Amino acid sequence: MSSRNIRLTLAYDGTDFSGWQIQKNQRTVQGEVQRALSRMHGHTVKCTAAGRTDAGVHATGQVVNFPSDIESIAPERFRDAVNSHLPHDIRAMESGVEAEGFSARKAARWRLYRYYLLPAAVGYPHLRRYCYRIRRRLDVARLDRLAQVLIGEHDFTTFAAAGDANTSKKRRIMSSVCYARGEFVVYQIAADSFLWKMVRSIVGTLLELEEQGSSPEALSSILNGRDRSLAGQTAPARGLFLEKVGYDGKEYPL
Repeated sequence: MSSRNIRLTLAYDGTDFSGWQIQKNQRTVQGEVQRALSRMHGHTVKCTAAGRTDAGVHATGQVVNFPSDIESIAPERFRDAVNSHLPHDIRAMESGVEAEGFSARKAARWRLYRYYLLPAAVGYPHLRRYCYRIRRRLDVARLDRLAQVLIGEHDFTTFAAAGDANTSKKRRIMSSVCYARGEFVVYQIAADSFLWKMVRSIVGTLLELEEQGSSPEALSSILNGRDRSLAGQTAPARGLFLEKVGYDGKEYPL
């Protein structure tokens, strides 16, 4: 029986998950997706994701691939077929077929995350799981000037969580900006890949420097210090979304 390499784009509410990666006795996104795929196929099916989101982190553009020996479903129809087996907090948004050697993780050229901040004295209850409320006004222009320091290739040891297993802490940043969007202030970052809790550590540091009225040179000094103790507190997971993954032929985000 022939097999096809199926690609899914997933969205999920990360609130009730212990992250993407399967963990013993924990509810994970990968565990639920593989359970749904295995139920569909009648045998064990494993999938590969573009990025391993942490506990509480959300996604609107996670990409996964898996082998399928089901010949009766057109590639674009896998979306609906998989959704019929998934829990309510995970949805397949799009599906297709890729070449046999395609890997959602290895083929990815960039991942784009957005972190949503809500500067408000009181926050709407329905938003509490999807943003980080800050009880003061934010200087968006200063945040943006600070954020742009990170563009380029740097050693991000300062922003790696203790226990990060990556031997190299160098990463290439294509986009690092802050901007207002409605009631929110959004931090956007795109890179070839990320260290463990790197984005949330950056957000916490940006907020501390903005509140202190610091200059971009202050962030440069923290970055070049390569010392986690120099960074600010790690921002909560609930404001972070994996929004896009780029592959060959797709332009880097602005």
